[in-house]
Amino acid sequence: MKSFHIKSHLPYLLIFCIAISSCGEKEKKESKDTLGESAKQPHIVFVTGDEEYRSEESMPMLASLAKRELHARVTVCYALDSLGFIDPNRTDHISDLNALESADLMVLFTRFRNLPKEELKYITDYVESGKPIVGFRTATHAFMYKNDTALAKTYNNEWPTKVFGQQWITHHGHFDDGKIPVTKISAIDPNNVILRGFSPFKAYSWLYHVDGGDWKLYGDSTPFLQGRSLKSQHEIDKNLDKFPLTNPVAWTKSYTGKSGKKARVFFTTLGHPYDFKIPEVRKIALNGIFWALKKENNIPEDGVNITLDTPYEPNNSGFGKLYKLNQKPHPVR
Repeated sequence: MKSFHIKSHLPYLLIFCIAISSCGEKEKKESKDTLGESAKQPHIVFVTGDEEYRSEESMPMLASLAKRELHARVTVCYALDSLGFIDPNRTDHISDLNALESADLMVLFTRFRNLPKEELKYITDYVESGKPIVGFRTATHAFMYKNDTALAKTYNNEWPTKVFGQQWITHHGHFDDGKIPVTKISAIDPNNVILRGFSPFKAYSWLYHVDGGDWKLYGDSTPFLQGRSLKSQHEIDKNLDKFPLTNPVAWTKSYTGKSGKKARVFFTTLGHPYDFKIPEVRKIALNGIFWALKKENNIPEDGVNITLDTPYEPNNSGFGKLYKLNQKPHPVR
C-alpha cells in the first residue's frame, strides 16, 4: 500500500480549502443581498417634549411596540430637569438628541420648544438628511422662539409647514377633556396601506384645523383619514365657513431637504393620551412607522400587532403639573 504524504498533496488541499471558503463567502453575500435592508436593525428615535398631551407616556409605549414588531433599537428623548427627572414643562432642553446622528427614523411629538441651537441642530440635521419622519399632533407647532427673530421666522411656523404639512392654526375647542370622545374618525382612502386593520372610531383629540377656509395642506400632502368634530366652538361662533367640522387627521407627504433626498413623512393630528388606549390609533401609528421605513410590505392585512405587553394607563391631558411627577427615564422593554 502506498503511503499518503501530506506534503506532496498540500497544493490540492489548499485549492480545496480556498474553494470551500469561497463558497461560504458567496453564500454569506447572497444571504445579505437577499435580506437587503430588511436585515438591518432600524434605530428609531422618539423625541418627546410637550406639556399638554403626555408624549412622555405615549411615545415610550409606541417605542416598546416598535422594538417588538420591528426588532428595532429604540431611543426615547425627554425634557428633563436639572436632576434628571422628566419635566415636560421645561421647554429649553431635551435629552439624548445626539442619538439622531445614527437614527433611521425620527418620531417627533413636541410642543412649543425653545431648544438651544446645539440641540435644535440635531433635529434639523436629521430632517435635512432625507431620512423618514413621523410626527404627532403638536409637531405642527414643535417650536416656539420668542426672543430670537431669526429662529422664530424659520421654526415657529415655516418649518413645521414644510416638513409636516401645516402649522398651528386652531382647533374646535377644549370640550370634555378625557371624559368622552369628541371627534369621529373615518377613512378618506380605505385602501391606504396605513389603514390596514382600520375600523371607524371616536377619538379624544379635539379636531385640529389644517385644511379649508384660508388654509391648505402644504406640498404633496395626501390625506387618508379624516375627523368630524362632535362639539365645536367654531360652530357655536358660526365660523364653519372658515373652520369646517370635517378636516384631515392623517396624511403622508414628502420632504426634500439639503441632502436632495426625498424623505417619507407620516403625520397625524391625533395624540391625546387617551387616544393611544384605542387599538385603532396604535395600529395607525405603528402602520405609519412601518410605512415611513419603507416596510409597508411587512404590514399584515389586519395591521401590525399592537397588543400591549404592559398596561398603558397615562395621565389625562392638561397643563401645569398633571403629568406623573418624580419619574426618570427607564429602558424601553
